[in-house]
Amino acid sequence: MVGSERALTSRRASAWLGAVLIAGPTASGKSGLALALAERLGGTIVNADSMQVYRELRVLSARPSAEDEARAPHRLYGIVGSDDDWSVGHWLAAAGPAIAAIRAEGRLPIVVGGTGLYFNALTRGLVDLPEIPDAIRQHYREAPDLAALHAELMRRDPDLGVRLKPNDRARIARALEVIEATGRSLDAWRRETAGPALVDPAHAVRIVVAPERAVLHDRINRRFDLMIGEGALDEVVGLRAAAPRPGYGVTKAIGVAPLSAHLDGALSLDEAIERSKAETRQYAKRQETWFRNQMPDWTRVSGAPGDVEAVAALIAAQTVGS
Repeated sequence: MVGSERALTSRRASAWLGAVLIAGPTASGKSGLALALAERLGGTIVNADSMQVYRELRVLSARPSAEDEARAPHRLYGIVGSDDDWSVGHWLAAAGPAIAAIRAEGRLPIVVGGTGLYFNALTRGLVDLPEIPDAIRQHYREAPDLAALHAELMRRDPDLGVRLKPNDRARIARALEVIEATGRSLDAWRRETAGPALVDPAHAVRIVVAPERAVLHDRINRRFDLMIGEGALDEVVGLRAAAPRPGYGVTKAIGVAPLSAHLDGALSLDEAIERSKAETRQYAKRQETWFRNQMPDWTRVSGAPGDVEAVAALIAAQTVGS
């Protein structure tokens, strides 16, 4: 794209009432794509990752560096403390004003992250569920027999049960805990309480960054080695000193438990690193499955350098038609 075309695209994009949404598994390269687009199109990056909201773990959560933040404005990174149990509702309440302010500044909102529920809430509206008691939540989320859980859902909510895959533990548990706590199905709550979407999917460029599995695993492994060199272990030392409640907030970040086990003498550093890498690969697989099932109509890109040109072309086509 020549300079005049780039300037025209930038002006159109910044005046456009839509947004660019970039999802993808951890280490897929989505943050780099978002940063390149933000520099090119006058964009501001909005975090949509549930771990990157926490202040304490910049390295382990792969938050943008200070150098990245100097290249383009970033919002909703490192905004809460280690003991806060951040939810999709909290994120949506913060994301709405952030996106509105970005548009008021004449900039392009670029929402990027790996938490699929955030994108669902952003584009479909948030279901207004009552608080689920911890005992009920724990009962279903820690149940050892997944087949029995799915069978129970088929008995109590067969319409949803047939739509969920039998190995989708998180969604099966969520459906059951809602029924148990409220006496009503999740579908009923969705029909009656879903709020308005903050971003209209018809006016958004929606991207999933999906590298080949081998490429993604290599990136995961190399990135965790870099994290160790950049002070990930020291971050866990600091987190332990802050003593957040077990199982809440930032304590669920990948790498915290294995590195804590190393600090306690239960694992060697090499063992903790390998376990952290394995957990990251498993998490990326779950993310990939979620994006494939929940975002089938989003445009897939590979995470290659040429993605910047391809996505910029999609934005240009969308802004011309707006």
